[in-house]
Amino acid sequence: MRFLMLLQALGEGVLIALDAIRSNKVRAGLTVMGIAVGVFVVTAMSAAVHGINAGVEQSLAAAGPTTFFISKWPAEINNCDGPSSCPWINFPSLTIDDAGAIAKRPEIRAVVGHAGGQAAFKYHDRKLSSVSYDAFTPGWTEVDGGDISPGRSFTQGENTSAAEVVLINDKLKEEFFGDAEAVGKDIQIANQPFRVIGVFHPVGNIFDTGNSPKAVIPFETARRRLNLGTRWMDLSVRPRDGVPQDVAMDAAIATLRTRRALRPAQENTFFVYTQEKILELYNKITGVFFLVMLGLSSIGLLVGGVGVVAIMMISVTERTREIGVRKALGATRATILWQFLVEAATLTMIGAIVGLVVGGGLTMLIRHATPIQASIPPLAVVAALAVSAVTGIIFGLIPAARAARLDPVEALRYE
Repeated sequence: MRFLMLLQALGEGVLIALDAIRSNKVRAGLTVMGIAVGVFVVTAMSAAVHGINAGVEQSLAAAGPTTFFISKWPAEINNCDGPSSCPWINFPSLTIDDAGAIAKRPEIRAVVGHAGGQAAFKYHDRKLSSVSYDAFTPGWTEVDGGDISPGRSFTQGENTSAAEVVLINDKLKEEFFGDAEAVGKDIQIANQPFRVIGVFHPVGNIFDTGNSPKAVIPFETARRRLNLGTRWMDLSVRPRDGVPQDVAMDAAIATLRTRRALRPAQENTFFVYTQEKILELYNKITGVFFLVMLGLSSIGLLVGGVGVVAIMMISVTERTREIGVRKALGATRATILWQFLVEAATLTMIGAIVGLVVGGGLTMLIRHATPIQASIPPLAVVAALAVSAVTGIIFGLIPAARAARLDPVEALRYE
């Protein structure tokens, strides 16, 4: 029976709140807008980060769970003012011979060398002055997310002979060919002819959203035809099936230390890091996004909360006589308090729903306009509704308490 009475009071409070919104459209609209902005920020950023998370995990999954990476520089670079604070700047660069030596170890399945560069790309009268490209050694598809369709990757022979072949991403295909077929067409890179042999579709993530024109070129082709500098070359190393990651890492480290004639007491002149280290760095980056998200959403909720106080105080004043009548008919303080808290919570919940709807629309836009598979986590929806309701209750507590404390005699005399 008591539950039914509470449910009835809840429904009554919601109806009164909706009536108050209709009566005070401007005040209620500003309050709803403040809450909606806060919820929208949380929803949109949560959806984007959730999609990026999926992309990063998919990229790392494509490399294999035991794949690790070797580079001249550390995974995380902070406060680098030169060789004094960053001695690794003077470390010797990794080379193709290093990759070959590591690949000969029985613990290793594959080693892929990589370096990046930029060049001018041209197709007929369409020209892009600076397009980023990745130069890989053969086998790069084993450690890189995404797929190639239509077309194919380059072969060992094409890399060895420095064949002028290239794969382009969706954005570069769109810039040069639109909806037309790209595979088999000739384009110019740094004023040299290259044959397009495939279109690759990368996995969108925080490091590479896929929204910029990009290409993949055989490593030897880039080095010999495009004068690619290999000073910052890095390696992706995949252990053989059944070989533990730490065993394969020890083998790679031992090989490089031997090649560099490092004594036992000397530190490594290279860095080896795992996918866990990359995820740790990634989480630090996304942590900044969450801080910004919390800051912006807090401002929106604060604005909405102040609006709740204002509109509810006005509501209490305008309905003083009504409150007096209800108290004279037997309504308790708890009943009056409950009614106004429900009204405040309803107001903020409406704002939350508006924010979720707008955030959902932006999420769909991100999914269709970018490679990021953004999606709103169900927990984010529940959290947005819960936080908005709590905001309404907290900020509605003062006007609700004022309404509950009104003396029924004085309230009935109020004009």
